[in-house]
Amino acid sequence: MLAAIGVQSFEDLLRDIPAEARFRGELPLPSVLSEYEAISTMRMASGKNIAANAYACYAGGGAYDHYVPAAIGTLISRSEFQTAYTPYQAEVSQGTLQTIYEFQSMICSLTGMDVSNASMYDGASSTGEACLLAATHTGRGEIIVAGPLHPQYMEVCRTLCEGREITVKTVYADGGVADPALLRTSISANTAAVIIQQPNFFGCIEDAREIGAIAHAAGALFIMAVDPVSLGILATPAECGADIVTGEGQGLGIPLSFGGPYVGIFAVKNDLLRKIPGRLSGMTIDRNGERGFVLTLQTREQQIKRERATSNICTNQGLFMLCATIYLSLVGKNGLREVSELSLQKAHYLAEKISAIKGFTMKFNKPFFKEFVVTTPVAPSLIIERLAGQNILAGIDLARFGDSGLLIAVTEKRTRAEMDAFADALSQVAKG
Repeated sequence: MLAAIGVQSFEDLLRDIPAEARFRGELPLPSVLSEYEAISTMRMASGKNIAANAYACYAGGGAYDHYVPAAIGTLISRSEFQTAYTPYQAEVSQGTLQTIYEFQSMICSLTGMDVSNASMYDGASSTGEACLLAATHTGRGEIIVAGPLHPQYMEVCRTLCEGREITVKTVYADGGVADPALLRTSISANTAAVIIQQPNFFGCIEDAREIGAIAHAAGALFIMAVDPVSLGILATPAECGADIVTGEGQGLGIPLSFGGPYVGIFAVKNDLLRKIPGRLSGMTIDRNGERGFVLTLQTREQQIKRERATSNICTNQGLFMLCATIYLSLVGKNGLREVSELSLQKAHYLAEKISAIKGFTMKFNKPFFKEFVVTTPVAPSLIIERLAGQNILAGIDLARFGDSGLLIAVTEKRTRAEMDAFADALSQVAKG
């Protein structure tokens, strides 16, 4: 078989997997165990994990320790939701289709966009799919990332675009936010889209309207990857001129869960409706005059000609889409605004406390939402290691992404006492 497909060995099939992501060596697996012994072994292993709810969590970078209302776990555990999968047969999938429709409606209300799909895998995959849509729609072969985009989003965008021979270019002057002047000199007639993250990877607020205007002046689309929680107080992507909105919906009632699975947001203007990937649920009237829900404008290659298909996204994160729908239903417009305001206020309170500690400074003098970067007198990795022993998850060491500083996230859950204790712990680390 290897000869038939043109490779020398099984290892050749794994060449595209980064070396750092591959396990080398033997797995230390025990010998054959009874059911009781296997369960005991797994319990001991799981007991070594750190649960975010037992720590004051300041780690962010795309996954945030927001409060998850207790009702969500109860409702999604109902069998009709927990076991539901692909709603092909509309007549027996009305509940699932209605939930999808409600999710789409809420995302449109939140972003100001015309159309939302039934969710994507996560924020990274939705942003990558936006790149493909923009290139297909414009017939151009270049994507410009105009500011600090989450490095993992960037990797996914490059991976998806590589097979289509689409270039992904970063235009960033290391000032914490996008540089409009630099973007103007970099954009070209081959630019399909300009992407910014709002707030960006460092937590800073971008001048989205100006970036969008530059993109449109060059005939490119404008893509915004957003934190939906921030939309409780920030201008909507529609108000900023976005053509495509993507984002990570984890903050909308989804637990941290070791980094996934999560739910991706994808919304567009009306003129991109027929190019949107994934599923759309529509509301209609049946022959008896009753309201009903159906899948509509299906653009997956299993349902239409392959050359006309937009994407082979084969499912949606339905259960987590439901979490987000329940969350938004529970907190409502005013509740989401309150979550946003509390996150904003508490982040600024903590930033002021930390900035007053000798050796700690804000890396960027820019407006920020709930996340910020500080330079530290000792290595961030050392701070993270030491404070973990005090039940504090201190943040993210940006060295892992080839940058410097400690990225700190603050949500509505953090109390004044917790933040004061965090600042005191940092002060002690600074003293040596």
